[in-house]
Amino acid sequence: MADNKKRQTPITVADKKKRRRPDPNSDDDTHHPFKSLLKPDPLILQTLDDLRSATASSSSSSKTITLDELAVGSTCREVSDLDLPSVQSEIELQMLKVIKSILDGNGFAFEVPSRAAANQLYVPELDRIVLKDKTSLRPYANVSTVRKATVTARLLQLIHQLCLKNIHVTKRDLFYTDVKLFQDQTQSDSVLDDVSCMLGCTRSSLNVIASEKGVVVGRLIFSDNGDMIDCTKMGMGGKAIPPNIDRVGDMQSDALFILLVEKDAAYIRLAEDRFYNRFPCIIVTAKGQPDVATRLFLRKMKLELKLPVLALVDSDPYGLKILSVYGCGSKNMSYDSALTTPDIKWLGIRPSDLDKYKIPEQCRLTMTDQDIKTGKEMLEEDFVKKNPKWVEELTLIVKTKQKAEIQALSTFGFQYLSETYLPLKLQEQDWI
Repeated sequence: MADNKKRQTPITVADKKKRRRPDPNSDDDTHHPFKSLLKPDPLILQTLDDLRSATASSSSSSKTITLDELAVGSTCREVSDLDLPSVQSEIELQMLKVIKSILDGNGFAFEVPSRAAANQLYVPELDRIVLKDKTSLRPYANVSTVRKATVTARLLQLIHQLCLKNIHVTKRDLFYTDVKLFQDQTQSDSVLDDVSCMLGCTRSSLNVIASEKGVVVGRLIFSDNGDMIDCTKMGMGGKAIPPNIDRVGDMQSDALFILLVEKDAAYIRLAEDRFYNRFPCIIVTAKGQPDVATRLFLRKMKLELKLPVLALVDSDPYGLKILSVYGCGSKNMSYDSALTTPDIKWLGIRPSDLDKYKIPEQCRLTMTDQDIKTGKEMLEEDFVKKNPKWVEELTLIVKTKQKAEIQALSTFGFQYLSETYLPLKLQEQDWI
């Protein structure tokens, strides 16, 4: 009987792995709406190639407009990159002004540019927020401003030391040099922005950097402090975006577009699925609120590689707010034009997508009163009013009072985002 038994081939570990590997063409028992509408990838790639060519052509032919040319330069304040000796000189000049104020009998005081909302202006021709030239005094002999005046003087002293030693420190390092004075890092960070504006230089010129937060993966090669980095070989986690943009150079890419992703979870899904190989792209995220390094890196990629930028954010007012910070700039740092990336296209997830892609009710969230208030405030912003389709989407979300995160798409399968939703969006050129 033993001879009549069929001999069974031993199953190796490799065989088991092969059997467990999911079939990319399989729906995995999950209904994928609209998947049948997808055209062959080469047709979608042609659409993206046309978009890249149009973006490159527009970038080459368009002339950079300045504030002075728009006749608002005299009433606005704009900073620029300065070398360390220049920053050092500006700090010494500020202290000479303080000394003169004391000798003139006006006491110890700093003249600080106002970064209040009332001192900001949206310039449609530049599609960004700029800072007007209003200033205020920050006297030491005043109960309401004595702490801020002291913090300002201390930060100027510390930055002057950085200039002399030619070293970089993080904002956290700076805070820990005098914890009792600064009390909270948000306070020292805020005054640091004031100092940058006072000196007329970008924050990166101060040699003060933020901790690494953003990451990039995909079809990009660049040098980081002399080392060549290939972002297709950085694994699922990608390459941390260098906090000091000055050490980044020699960018090379065969990508057709840059995909800007709001959250880490969606970024990981796309990185693990190697979405950038199927549709050649560079994927970047700041894992939520955009930090300075990620904003600088995105702008550098956009300008040097001349690629279109498509944004994937949550379908809520904060998603659009994050998108606007990348595109038009933040009100906190409206003095720095180097932090804005022009012409970012809103790919998804948009409020109109919830019904279009049949997102189930259980995957939608009811907006809070604060969400609705933020949405209504966004509708009053000039940079939103400039784009009628943004107004249409925001009006819809305020009316329906429903929001959804990118992860809501996972209801149709964990890979629905990379296999169906994004390819269909790209195929239909469904961006605004």
